[in-house]
Amino acid sequence: MTFSQLREKDVINIPDGRKLGKPIDLSFGEGAVIDAIIVPGPSNIWNCFAREREGCAIPWNRIRRIGDDVILVELDSSFWS
Repeated sequence: MTFSQLREKDVINIPDGRKLGKPIDLSFGEGAVIDAIIVPGPSNIWNCFAREREGCAIPWNRIRRIGDDVILVELDSSFWS
């Protein structure tokens, strides 16, 4: 799978069904191993005016399944706090 294919998929949090957006970047660790996918940060009215949008890193070990249309992740509420 390529990043261009990955970035077309919606990222969904399993516990609450929240749509987190589509991947905008990847984070790599040592040995060029993917550590995390980056999705747009929580949106609010002020993000509309920001030049750069801050992203949230979802650790690769929190990804439960990559399907045809979605990436299912499992994050608890403390992730967004």
